[in-house]
Amino acid sequence: MLTIDAQRFMARHESLTKWGATGKGGVNRPALSADETGARRELLDWARKRDFVCCVDPIGNLFVRRQGSSANALPIRMGSHLDSQMPGGNYDGVYGVLAAFEVLETLEDNAFAVDAPLELVIWNNEEGCRFPPTTMGSAVHGGSLSLDRALSAVDREGINVGQALERSLPALGSLTPVDLGSPCSGYIEAHIEQGPVLEALGLSVGVVSGIQGIAQFVFEVEGEEAHAGTTPRDKRKDALREAINLVEELASAIEHDDDVRFTVGKFEVAPGAINTIPAKVVFTLDLRHPNSEELARLIQVVLAMCSSPRRICGVLCRQVLNSPPVQFDAAVTAVIADSCAKAGIETMTLPSGATHDAKHMAELCPSGMIFIPCRDGISHSDREHASAPDMIQGANILLASIIRLAELKSVGASDQKHERV
Repeated sequence: MLTIDAQRFMARHESLTKWGATGKGGVNRPALSADETGARRELLDWARKRDFVCCVDPIGNLFVRRQGSSANALPIRMGSHLDSQMPGGNYDGVYGVLAAFEVLETLEDNAFAVDAPLELVIWNNEEGCRFPPTTMGSAVHGGSLSLDRALSAVDREGINVGQALERSLPALGSLTPVDLGSPCSGYIEAHIEQGPVLEALGLSVGVVSGIQGIAQFVFEVEGEEAHAGTTPRDKRKDALREAINLVEELASAIEHDDDVRFTVGKFEVAPGAINTIPAKVVFTLDLRHPNSEELARLIQVVLAMCSSPRRICGVLCRQVLNSPPVQFDAAVTAVIADSCAKAGIETMTLPSGATHDAKHMAELCPSGMIFIPCRDGISHSDREHASAPDMIQGANILLASIIRLAELKSVGASDQKHERV
């Protein structure tokens, strides 16, 4: 059984930890920042030494290709992202990128021929923390988000994605352009679980069945500035009190079962003076559920509550993301499970609570995901950690799964079959 070069793989990971290092074990590497650009360039430099083809699409997704033996075969893809939360961990995203690159290098080391080209994809702006929404690069590539809307998204300094790309891309060296939605025949993404299930069960690899749905909102509550000491209670239009009440009402109406995930992740108050009644509050809501019909119902609950005539302040609610649940291709998940079985690895099938780029790839081609555990289920934190043995194990399962997927594609093509795998 072919296996990766574990020492090289871990050395690659260590090398990328310097880009945006926080000094606390994590990284602060937002999309298209100088540090994320540096990490991208380092990986591209490794790829060019291998004579892999390096490409870019209009939203800044990078493609690293190892050519196949067939000129007509569609590529099989794998990958993840190099951007992080602000700050984030050293495993979210980057693990999947390096595991995929190690697959390419291992096949190259062993002169292992497959018909289909194999491509690593480094998705742009997966986190969405600098430029909302999340999974921007894959959403644009897959067609669920327009390129114009993505390029016009701005960060807190007023820089938009288009401007950030103009600054970042020249530092990456020569890249061959590819079209959005360019065809491929399959996709597998390796990732840390970002949850506690695998670690609790003592499993090193999980097979992901699908991704739960997510809706994200931005609320603006408009009150009125006034003096904290002289304004009577019945004359106040306190935006902060109104926002707090709204959050409590939303949580009470929505958090009715264990499948609901309700998170207010940002809360900004203006003017922010100790002796001034708040005039404006901006906060966000991240709402998730695995059932598409229930998620749609909860979205309507949110919108209806914001328009209630009982509000003493104006409330504007903008839905910035509506990403329905997705189930991964049964044949791809079977390939991953079979690769675990052949390696003698006990595994399980589980859904993903977090969203990933594989969600949008599932709209383009048969897709699946591999999870490895992370310590205490912690992610988006300096404390995020995955063990070297689990990282290596997951990368070997990705390698075996990609080889098997390529073999199935080759058989399907020669037999002129039009099957999902």
